[in-house]
Amino acid sequence: MPGLRKETICVQGGYTPGNGEPRQIPVIQSTTFRYESGEEMGKLFDLEAPGYFYTRLQNPTNDHVAAKICALEGGSAAMLTSSGQAANFFAMFNLASCGDHIVASSSIYGGTFNLISVTMAKMGISVTFVSPDCTDEELDAAFRDNTKLVFGETIANPALTVLDIEQFARAAHAHGVPLIVDNTFATPINCRPFEWGADIVTHSTTKYMDGHGVGVGGAIVDSGNFDWMAHADRFPGLCTPDESYHGITYAEKFGREGAFITKCTAQLMRDLGSIQSPQNAFYLNLGLESLHVRMARHCENGQAVAEYLASHPKVSRVVYCGLPGDPYHERAKKYLPNGSCGVVSFELKGGREAASVFMNSLRLAAIETHVADARTCCLNPATTTHRQMTDEQLLQAGVPAGLVRISCGLENARDLIDDIAQALEKVC
Repeated sequence: MPGLRKETICVQGGYTPGNGEPRQIPVIQSTTFRYESGEEMGKLFDLEAPGYFYTRLQNPTNDHVAAKICALEGGSAAMLTSSGQAANFFAMFNLASCGDHIVASSSIYGGTFNLISVTMAKMGISVTFVSPDCTDEELDAAFRDNTKLVFGETIANPALTVLDIEQFARAAHAHGVPLIVDNTFATPINCRPFEWGADIVTHSTTKYMDGHGVGVGGAIVDSGNFDWMAHADRFPGLCTPDESYHGITYAEKFGREGAFITKCTAQLMRDLGSIQSPQNAFYLNLGLESLHVRMARHCENGQAVAEYLASHPKVSRVVYCGLPGDPYHERAKKYLPNGSCGVVSFELKGGREAASVFMNSLRLAAIETHVADARTCCLNPATTTHRQMTDEQLLQAGVPAGLVRISCGLENARDLIDDIAQALEKVC
């Protein structure tokens, strides 16, 4: 049913049962699928017919849920992965290989920063990090002849910078490469990056999409807009025959709308196997059904907590784009007019020691590495998710050592503020 609004897609997208079929997406908990003849299965291996033969590549449960996320983002094709980290790696490695180069915003999740700057560097892929606030000239100067993609986050975790998607998309397209945007914190409820020029979107579905902390997962969505064949020399993996798959040229056989995800599934998922379990996909779909309702409450609570912290004498700085004084407030009004997310970052005047006392004094909010689900939690990124980064890299990423990230859940906002207030009383 084309033309449905996001709220309806959350509830009914991706799966339409036939007469007498299960109303809820069925969990196909099977590693393999039976066929009457080898010829039928051979067509699947040749990518000549749709279907399933081994869950390491694809599974019906996963595909129904991926279709819902695809519809929410307004894309042409999508796939699920075992985690958000796997989604980001697959999305980038699908385009860049040994000897290639990536341009990335410096203000991204610490695990993704490490993935690009350390792990992918060991694979021979280099990177130039740029500030999310760079000028057009600075962004243009970051590109090289071997650049294959640009990467950024709609709302950076945990720096909460807001990416100028149009600026980064314009620069990427001027150099003949796609823009990949991690849209985890905003979700398609609050921002659809394709509408601003992004070409590929990734998600850690573990966060708001799941929303209940029960299943790790990731997703990749292709807009279907990037013309791979127009830049065939730059993307041989998509535009020349893949000898590991019977000489198929993905961009020719599957076009703009399907080439990227088909290659990512048939080649990377086949060889690396980072599939999301069908059971986790089932849990994810349950979360998606209420995503549009939950995001409004997360944003409402985030705004209330940010306003309280901004007025507290022991707080030196609050980072939340919903605050009028925030450096990204005006940009957020453009890209996130209905709210950003429930995550608030702030610094205490006492620095790292004060942050430790504050977190240890919380009663309602839990100290967790997780973020963005129904229960409020917090952590000090410099000593947890970003601990592999130097102090200089922390500052570059907008994550100073004393920063506290608090993820506001779905509780009553007044209760959250009361808990924060009593914890701040313990801070000298």
